[in-house]
Amino acid sequence: MSLPPPLILYQDDALIVADKPAGLLSVPGRGPERQDCLAARVQAHCADARIVHRLDMDTSGLLLLARGLEMLRRMSRAFEQRTVGKRYVALVHGHLAEDGGEIDLPLRCDWDNRPRQIVDLARGRRALTRYRVLERHGADAEAVSRVELHPVTGRSHQLRVHLLSLGHPILGDPLYAPERAGRQARMHLHAAHLSFIHPATQVPVSFDSPVPF
Repeated sequence: MSLPPPLILYQDDALIVADKPAGLLSVPGRGPERQDCLAARVQAHCADARIVHRLDMDTSGLLLLARGLEMLRRMSRAFEQRTVGKRYVALVHGHLAEDGGEIDLPLRCDWDNRPRQIVDLARGRRALTRYRVLERHGADAEAVSRVELHPVTGRSHQLRVHLLSLGHPILGDPLYAPERAGRQARMHLHAAHLSFIHPATQVPVSFDSPVPF
């Protein structure tokens, strides 16, 4: 069965930038029913594409793929060296007390409740997120904040757990706000911006995806 074509925002001989919908895996999961993913959809049209980083299944937005192993190596190094600019937008429950700041809390896997992650000050790996409140609306149980997020590190579920640690889980998050997720059509987290030095041309490039909520 042929896979639906991916939404490609940019493509050249070195890179592909795709826009992943919420609910689609970044890479194949375990089992035949979890093989449909963004990587497979891109590779069906461009066989040399290799995924550089991942988004959670419930997160939408920009995903970078490299064409060939050398471009994959260069872009993987850029992510490791934190020279890639990343910006996310989320809707969270409640009104954040501060207009902006940093969340510097180490994370590790919650082995008894995988794939959940937890804050662990003793054994966790350092995780740093910078945030800025864009707007607040509603009140009481209906209070919501729109937040811009800049992850400095790239830990699994980092943005989701960091916002939870502030007492403001993301709307529709099935893992970290399950009692309220059923009222939402999706998790409200979107990878809205990527910027980096192009690995072949050495020219700065940036890409944006409109926030769908």
